[in-house]
Amino acid sequence: MRAGHRQSLPAHPYLWRGADAAPLRAQATGWTALDALLPGGGWPCGALSEVLYPQPGAGELTLVLPLLARLTGKAQTVAFIAPPFALHAPALARAGVDLPHTLVVETRNDPDALWSAEQLLHARTGAVLLWAQDIPTTAMRRLQLAAERGDGLALLLRPSAAAAAASVAALRLGIERIGGVPTVEVLKCRGARPVQKITLAAPAPPHRPAALPARGVRLSFA
Repeated sequence: MRAGHRQSLPAHPYLWRGADAAPLRAQATGWTALDALLPGGGWPCGALSEVLYPQPGAGELTLVLPLLARLTGKAQTVAFIAPPFALHAPALARAGVDLPHTLVVETRNDPDALWSAEQLLHARTGAVLLWAQDIPTTAMRRLQLAAERGDGLALLLRPSAAAAAASVAALRLGIERIGGVPTVEVLKCRGARPVQKITLAAPAPPHRPAALPARGVRLSFA
């Protein structure tokens, strides 16, 4: 290429020049302080992310609610697979989640849950939240590939003890309650170093649909 032509290349944000890092597409988490620290400004698109928590109710749903509200507000489906407890539909609605665009899948075991997550990601579900105890690396790689092919968000939620295990996730967040307030620590992310813990300040009030049913769709594997 001649030197004079180099200057004519458009300065588009998604144009990758070899000397620079490739642009990272992401969905904002909805938490300003956290988005400011993450490469791309949020949850990486077409990728697997992990949320590690010490016990259910430590703030893992609080962390993802702004994302779920935004996706369902755009008529994109979000799926909850094998949550440890029954989800409280009124609380989801108050957080701005559009319940007609939610799907709850109940499974008998982790293999069924993993299979369900893969199929939903292949079907281009906006976000798939999967609760699992032990998950082999090969299964995590399948989730990563399914997220890439479906261009969705795969969110794996599991106990904090898994932090010592290797992970193929593009983003790994740990969450716990300190003084009753959900606090996040970035354990791993592409293009940046882990950071200190961040307290989750209240996000912007979500847009709420005018009318909401009592619950979303629920599937059960007998």
